[in-house]
Amino acid sequence: MNERTLLRIAPWVFTIGFFLLWEVLCAAFKVSSYVLPRPSQIGAALWEYRTQLAFHSAHTLWMTVAGFIIAVIFGLVLGMALGASRLVHAGSYPLLVGFNAIPKVAVVPILVIWFGVGWLPAVLTAFLISFFPIVVNVATGLATIEPEVEDVMRALGASKLDIILKVGVPRSLPYFFGSLKIAITLAYVGSVIAEYNASNYGIGNLMARASADFNVPLLFAALIALGVLGVALYAVTAHIEAKTTKWAQRSQFATG
Repeated sequence: MNERTLLRIAPWVFTIGFFLLWEVLCAAFKVSSYVLPRPSQIGAALWEYRTQLAFHSAHTLWMTVAGFIIAVIFGLVLGMALGASRLVHAGSYPLLVGFNAIPKVAVVPILVIWFGVGWLPAVLTAFLISFFPIVVNVATGLATIEPEVEDVMRALGASKLDIILKVGVPRSLPYFFGSLKIAITLAYVGSVIAEYNASNYGIGNLMARASADFNVPLLFAALIALGVLGVALYAVTAHIEAKTTKWAQRSQFATG
């Protein structure tokens, strides 16, 4: 079996091995399902509540994607502004860092006061928690253009905008896609936090109701559903990155 095949099957082998070990340890130590349900019990809950899980997962998915798209647009624009202007960077960066340091769970009650219970607080929370990595990475990509490259471009008659669009933006793409893979998982955190506290639908709301009913297998089933959705969106982002920035990547299968 060659290395390429091993790398392809490794995620499946590790995942199956993890759940098998979980099952064996829970059985060996007779762990109660109210403390830590076995994977077999979680699988039974996934099947029993499949309709509810599918409905609430779809709701969480669209709110997360909506907040993520807003974060991408806002993060690109602000990141380009920070990377292109030292003045904008110096003036706004402390504000951005300070805002990012605020726990977003503390912002949810304010959003509920402003917009009421529903989908909007979840979308905004997903946006607020995920835009910062995009801003930082895009700004970093633009700010690391070599001075020699800028001098050559100016000597050829390029304007500041030309340098940003023709050199800075392509250069920042690897940073940008790296931030997207972080931001998409953070967006899920934001939407679930808001659903748990300020929504009648979504995985967060389902987890809140399962917790109130002490339905631990359903809680873990909801976590598994979130994990699957997160991996799927991460894989989509990684696939787009591989197609878009192939020039910036070395093949992981390359040999000396």
